[in-house]
Amino acid sequence: MKSCLIVDDSKVIRKVARHILEALKFDVMEAADGVEALDCCAEKKPDVILLDWNMPVMSGMDFLRAYRSEAISNTAKVIFCTTENGIGHIQAAINAGADEYVMKPFDRQTLESKLQMVGCM
Repeated sequence: MKSCLIVDDSKVIRKVARHILEALKFDVMEAADGVEALDCCAEKKPDVILLDWNMPVMSGMDFLRAYRSEAISNTAKVIFCTTENGIGHIQAAINAGADEYVMKPFDRQTLESKLQMVGCM
């Protein structure tokens, strides 16, 4: 079974994403910020990370840079999931190591499509 780490400071978004991912047969983990996410990744090595941009403690971009700098455990596909839709934000995320980008709010079809695009379905 594939695993997904949802990294978002919103409990509502985590709940919605969990519901969709569990229906797609993913084992789901959650983190409320980038620091929690790094700890979780060190422990469990998810196959895919659904990552919010704006969070307290450590932003999604800071998490992504830290995660991608860890050569041993940085193999998960990363999908940014955010309301930031400017081309500059998208390009910055891709340059920092994101594999794909999805806009909030999202639905099952959109998320499933993005998971297929990164090879996790």
